[in-house]
Amino acid sequence: MDVKAGAKAHVETKRDSLVEMSHRIHANPELGFEEEKACGWLAEMLDAAGFKVETGICDLPTAFSARIGSGPLHIAICAEYDALPGIGHACGHNIIAAMAVGAAIAAAQVADEVGLTISVIGTPAEENGGGKILLLERGAFDNVHAAMMVHPGPTPVDVITPTMIAVSSFEAYYTGKESHAGMAPEYGINALDALTIAQVSIGLLRQHIGATDRVHGIITKGGDAANVIPAHTAALYNVRSLTIEALSQLQPKVERCFEAGALATGAKLQMVASAPTYTEVRHDAALVALYRQNVVALGRKVGEYTQVAGSTDMGNISLALPAIHPGIGLDCLPAFNHQPEFTAHCISEAADKAVMDGSVAMAWTAIDIANDSTLSKRLMARA
Repeated sequence: MDVKAGAKAHVETKRDSLVEMSHRIHANPELGFEEEKACGWLAEMLDAAGFKVETGICDLPTAFSARIGSGPLHIAICAEYDALPGIGHACGHNIIAAMAVGAAIAAAQVADEVGLTISVIGTPAEENGGGKILLLERGAFDNVHAAMMVHPGPTPVDVITPTMIAVSSFEAYYTGKESHAGMAPEYGINALDALTIAQVSIGLLRQHIGATDRVHGIITKGGDAANVIPAHTAALYNVRSLTIEALSQLQPKVERCFEAGALATGAKLQMVASAPTYTEVRHDAALVALYRQNVVALGRKVGEYTQVAGSTDMGNISLALPAIHPGIGLDCLPAFNHQPEFTAHCISEAADKAVMDGSVAMAWTAIDIANDSTLSKRLMARA
């Protein structure tokens, strides 16, 4: 039995526990930086599989690192496990976490034989918090030669190089002055009017932004009573562009919309970043080619999906070191990521198959990288 067949056979013996882990995380959704249960369960499973596990790395209580093997080529597999407010695992991070563990357990069987060190890096708060960026800045990816993860999507095919774009996240706070809304509105400064002007200005700005640009947000505080002029309002907004460079051009235009609200009403404005800025994902072509061959060998269908996708802090990893972030299809359209309908599909039969196929495909890709002397030398030369 060759090493790839051996890796696949081994992970197939873990199918029930990997699928159970996916379902357990799905049934216990936790928000970013609060993923205590998921972090603990994943760490326990990897510890039982012989990995050297360290939790709470880089001063992040729900981050972890699990390492095995002593080869010169160090591959990191990223696990995400945070959920969304109100709709739970509507982005399939339960699947991502189980796949990361499965891939690492499969590759671990042959790591020393092919010259690999395998790490699973548990990365909290992908949805809003930039856990990977904090881990990158604090050294969790030091001495890692390449990184990978696989993300579920709604398509009937696997999209190997999905477009993932840059995003900034910020909170805007307006401070005005209270007054009786019926008897003495002229003595008030309406912070909600300021926010309304900002939103109208953003609507007008849309005519002048690129086709792949996005501006969207929510009001998190609109006032306290209908008969009191609102003195304090707040909003949470995202600004997205195809690249980090394009984002740097769009961001000031959006900020001026909020400044317009303050100027028009006399309210004071404060803008604060709510998360680190995510860059676009740059897929390493050589790693992509190997992964594509492996999912095809598993019998999965590969195709393209032209709609502009979301954003991920895996982008920052991909700018720092060679990386891939392929999509794995659950064939559940029109149910789409970040919809409650998608949440239900993340424990479907297709989701369970994705756990196993993604595990094998990543393990095989790690083995192929190690067996490609030219590629592995290129990866090790940059670290």
